[in-house]
Amino acid sequence: MRYFIRFSYDGSKFYGFQRQKDKISVQESLEEALTILDKNSVEVKGAGRTDVGVHALAQCAHFDMQNQIPPERLLRAINRIVVPYIYVLECKIVNNDFHARHNALGKKYVYKIWTGDYSPLLYDYYLMYDKPLNLKKLEECAKIFIGKHDFHNFVSGKRKNYDNEIFDISFKSEANFLEIHFYGKGFYRYMVRNLVGAMLDYNENKCEIYDIKRMVMESYFHKSLRCAKANGLYLEGVLYEDK
Repeated sequence: MRYFIRFSYDGSKFYGFQRQKDKISVQESLEEALTILDKNSVEVKGAGRTDVGVHALAQCAHFDMQNQIPPERLLRAINRIVVPYIYVLECKIVNNDFHARHNALGKKYVYKIWTGDYSPLLYDYYLMYDKPLNLKKLEECAKIFIGKHDFHNFVSGKRKNYDNEIFDISFKSEANFLEIHFYGKGFYRYMVRNLVGAMLDYNENKCEIYDIKRMVMESYFHKSLRCAKANGLYLEGVLYEDK
C-alpha cells in the first residue's frame, strides 16, 4: 500500500532531509517511525531534499507499507513518535505509480528576513539583516530571474543541465519582516539561497544590475556573489495535479 504525506519540520534540528550516516535527518526520523508502525522496513521518498538548517512548511513524500493502516490513524500514530520537530499535516493512500518527486508540477519556497534588532530567539528561523532594504531594488533584481533560464551561475554543484523555470517571485513586507516567495518548476541545490544572495548584494551596491543580467544570460560569465544563509529558507509547498 502506497501512502502520501505532507509534513512540516524545523530544519535547525536536523542535518537536512536526506538520510546521512551518524547524523539525524528528517528522512531517517520518519523511516524509523514508520518501520515501528509497519513492523517492516519502510523507505521514505521525498519530493526534494532540503539542506542543513532549511525548514519545511509543507514538504511531501511517499512510502510503501505492507500493513494497511487507515490514513487518519496512521497520521496520528506517526505524529506521536516524531514530534516535536516534525509534524504530519496530511496522509492519504495513493496509486502505486505515484512518486512524490516525479509527479511534482512545481514548488514554492519562501525566504524570511528580519531587519529589527538582533534576536537569538529568531536566529534559527530568519536571516538577521542589519542594513537598509530597498524593496524596489530587490524587485528589479527579481524580475531578471523570472522565466526560463540557464541558472548555472546560481546553482552549487555540478549537473548535466541547469535549465529551469521560475514562474513568479513576490515580496511581502511588514514591520521588520520581509518574505521573498519563489514559485517555480523546481529548484536546484542552493539555487534559492544564491538568488536571494544576488538580490542582497545588489541591494548593498556590491554588484551592478547588468552583472546579474549577464550571469543569467551568459552561463560562462561568472561573478562571485553571496549565498544567503540556510536558516531563512523554507519549503513552502509542492504542487501536484490534484492539489
